[in-house]
Amino acid sequence: MRTYRRLCVQLTQRDREKIDGVLSGGIQPTRVVLRALVLTQLHNGQPVSQVAANVRLASKTVHDIGQRYQDGDLDRALYDKQRPGATELLDKSQKQRIIAMVCSAPPGGRARWTVRLVAEEVIKRKLVPKVGRETIRVLLLHHDLKPWREKKCGAWRNSMRSTSPRWKMF
Repeated sequence: MRTYRRLCVQLTQRDREKIDGVLSGGIQPTRVVLRALVLTQLHNGQPVSQVAANVRLASKTVHDIGQRYQDGDLDRALYDKQRPGATELLDKSQKQRIIAMVCSAPPGGRARWTVRLVAEEVIKRKLVPKVGRETIRVLLLHHDLKPWREKKCGAWRNSMRSTSPRWKMF
């Protein structure tokens, strides 16, 4: 186990008030609360190893939190950076074309659409250059479509429910 030299974390009055607000406030993410506890204990002069044992974090994590406070500010020590996330694989028009294709009749010789068939047909019809089955599955899931269960599109069936007196319930 690596030992770290003692960190001299001196919180300003404003930072202490903000940490007190985080600790005494309502629901907060666990990471933020633990980081606030780490900074408070480091400010009280406790060594990194003791703080790590108190809050049940690794010594390196405690050291990094203290180092981020010293290098930056309180927000950098308490909160993670915003992550960019994955880029959208399909734009809005591509999604609409795929949904329209699924709501139409399946290709000849097929009784219904499957996720694999949709992915193959999308590439074959050049709606998108490349797409995976999981992307298609998630797209259909978000639109509440399950074409592999029915011979007609789920959206068509739902519209028939609202207009047909047979589906109305009193």
